[in-house]
Amino acid sequence: MSTRKASGEEEQPIERREQLVAPMEAGEKPRDRWRIGTEHEKLVYRQETHAAPSYAEPGGIRDILLEMRQFGWEPVEEGGNVIALSGADGAVSLEPAGQLELSGAPLENLHQTCAETGRHLAQVKAVGDAFGVGFLGLGMWPDKRRDELPVMPKGRYDIMLRHMPRVGSLGLDMMLRTCTIQVNLDYASEADMAKKFRTSLALQPLATALFANSPFTEGKPNGFLSYRSHIWSDTDPARTGMLPFVFEEGFGYERYVDYMLDVPMYFVFRDGKYIDAAGQSFRDFLEGRLPALPGELPRPSDWIDHLSTAFPEVRLKSFLEMRGADGGPWNRICALPALWVGLLYDDGALDAAWDLVKHWTMDEREALRGAVPGQALDAPLPGGGKLLDLAGEVLAIARAGLNARASLNGGGDSEAGFLEPLDEIVASGKVPAQRLLDKFHGEWGGDISRIYEESF
Repeated sequence: MSTRKASGEEEQPIERREQLVAPMEAGEKPRDRWRIGTEHEKLVYRQETHAAPSYAEPGGIRDILLEMRQFGWEPVEEGGNVIALSGADGAVSLEPAGQLELSGAPLENLHQTCAETGRHLAQVKAVGDAFGVGFLGLGMWPDKRRDELPVMPKGRYDIMLRHMPRVGSLGLDMMLRTCTIQVNLDYASEADMAKKFRTSLALQPLATALFANSPFTEGKPNGFLSYRSHIWSDTDPARTGMLPFVFEEGFGYERYVDYMLDVPMYFVFRDGKYIDAAGQSFRDFLEGRLPALPGELPRPSDWIDHLSTAFPEVRLKSFLEMRGADGGPWNRICALPALWVGLLYDDGALDAAWDLVKHWTMDEREALRGAVPGQALDAPLPGGGKLLDLAGEVLAIARAGLNARASLNGGGDSEAGFLEPLDEIVASGKVPAQRLLDKFHGEWGGDISRIYEESF
């Protein structure tokens, strides 16, 4: 989730609708300026006890952040607490229960992305070893109850933690117990954005299936392969889901603005503090009638904040965010951007991918989305067959798209090599969660603590 750095007191208020569309229009870039931004979260645990460290305890989350300064990271504070880091590789930030996230820098190719990921994991491992801390690449805590997890000192999280139980039964699990990998990608125009949005949204269940990696809750199998994905089904229906309007004729920036104006607010940031506006309307804010700030009009930074508080399967800001994947280990972190760059950054691949899914009805898309958390690649495909039957075709299209980019490393290797972990999953028909379940019922003998041997 986003980390706020400034209040924006010098900004002029929003007075025209064009200002709401502006961030999305500003995201338009020519192809040679398209970049890849990769975000990945990991669970932090004490190596001896497997407990989740709190923020302020010795060797806890705050100390981990401060120790990262040795690698050139600069602290970002909120209310006197270090809650993030900024540096050449992007930003390191905290999720609500101390999950550590790298929001990577915008990079030109996947070789750079994987090098960035490798640097980050080497850094956190070095710091973790110094403090007796380890990191786990999963979609969800496999053994922790909510009440066993700490809460980080970030103002927006306090507001969200209070609000979540009002609108869904699983929102606190989303905040406290889950981890994801995300990819942020660019577009050339409104039409290009719309085509990429539709294609990636329709195929997001495939990414969820391939990366399904959260089959345990509180030490036992939970009946799902991606419980993290299931959690989104009862987090907050006003800000999640498959967004049917994206597939309607004429979809563009204006329609997404209308959607965001209907998403209830969480907060307003003023003078370094978060003001609770949970459930209030940005439309009222535009008219100076926001109960949290009566008489005030929103600033552009308030709108940017608000754009970050919707959580659909694909999200639009000044770029498109792919949000379907569970957290995982190093090689799958690199595989997710490889999948989406291959599908969306080559015109031929994008056309071919859209051709695979454009005939699906909205009911069929919703049914696939609903089936994937429990069945992953065995989910029934619109028109018959299983999602596994489509997966090989999609990977072939992504590989062709990556090869067409002709972005080689010093050894002459194509970016397509980063798809290999996904090739192995499709060839076996087993997603990561199924492999973990096999171990749980087999060599682990039902001992969930053995999962900590699967860390980075």
